[in-house]
Amino acid sequence: MTVGSYRRRLDASKLVVTRSKVLSEAHNPTDLKFGKHFTGMSPQYLDFLLFLSGPNLSITANATDIDHMLLIKWNLNSGWCDPEIVPYQPIALDPSCGSLNYAISCFEGMKAYLSPQNAPLLFRPLDNLRRMNSSAERIALPTFDVNELLKCIASLVELDKRFLNVKRGTKRGSLYLRPNLIGTSPGLGVGPPTSALLYVIASPVGEYFSSASTAGISLLASSNLGATRSWYGGAGNRKIAANYAPTIMPQLQAERLGCQQVLWVMERDCRITEAGTTNLFVVLRGEDERSVLITPPVDGMILPGIIRDSVLSLARERLEGRGWEVVERIITMAELRDAAKDERLIEMFCTGTAAVVVPVKEIVWGECVVSCRGEENSGMGEIAGLMKSWIEKRQYGQERHEWSVETVSLGGVN
Repeated sequence: MTVGSYRRRLDASKLVVTRSKVLSEAHNPTDLKFGKHFTGMSPQYLDFLLFLSGPNLSITANATDIDHMLLIKWNLNSGWCDPEIVPYQPIALDPSCGSLNYAISCFEGMKAYLSPQNAPLLFRPLDNLRRMNSSAERIALPTFDVNELLKCIASLVELDKRFLNVKRGTKRGSLYLRPNLIGTSPGLGVGPPTSALLYVIASPVGEYFSSASTAGISLLASSNLGATRSWYGGAGNRKIAANYAPTIMPQLQAERLGCQQVLWVMERDCRITEAGTTNLFVVLRGEDERSVLITPPVDGMILPGIIRDSVLSLARERLEGRGWEVVERIITMAELRDAAKDERLIEMFCTGTAAVVVPVKEIVWGECVVSCRGEENSGMGEIAGLMKSWIEKRQYGQERHEWSVETVSLGGVN
């Protein structure tokens, strides 16, 4: 029995909505940078900042980039409280609570899109929420009914769906959704929390790698930095907060050396795992001239990405019948280096909710620079391009599929 499963269950029918009195203007997708448009200046937030900074604060309510947030409290005695959607605002935490002191915190990354019929869509949302429950269970946080939380999130998207209506040329915006679950009970002892807060915030987003989406990114192998992201028996396969802070300094070092991301490799045999916060795929020409799509296995070391699983599903659906081999197996830097020398390494790409699909140009590994695309691939490789196109057609509802769920069908308020 999981923590809190014998208490009051999360119930979306109890959702209470308090609409923001000041609504913001949506950005054009061409003006967006991922994670940079998130001021969240609701009237309540402005009052809080004015309290901290005084009357000379040089921002106005019109600076808002998002208007609402979802809040659901939990405590050990009664279970889940009634969910609320409120204007975006600060949250109060006891300085001794577990999320601040011991990183008792997990989260998810989801996206909402707009269909050609102007209906907001969520891409594989139940997969995200099931993964969040797995992360919560790993760090003794309460689990929840994924279907009930999804209904609440659908209501949040419906309230702020105008952020999805903006389009300039071929650029389309999306709304990034960040569910968080944190331990809030006070006390400096290390133990399971007796109270928690589940909240969902959102941000309008554009391209994750704006200049590299077609040109390709450079990766610096973590063996150059003496850093490790995960290990066997750890929690590298969960989306918990403690996994991310230790990656920031290696990322800064990679950027100083001219690379966009860190490629996380295992010290023992330099097997590749992830790149930054994305999963990896490699396209090789086999010895029998048969094309092979390879990705590292879900063996406890990597996050089981939703886009990763989407690529595997599409590859098995559309490539295997064309003679392709689709494999989940260990692949090492030495194998990549040798395949590049033998001109068998055709392309490599990263996948993730934020980035979707991004090609890899090269890997810096010690004194060696491994080129990750054949001479015929000067930018986005063929398979990366196909996967990006196939996935985005489903995300934006151009191809109707069960992966994309209309928020209205979930009972979202509008």
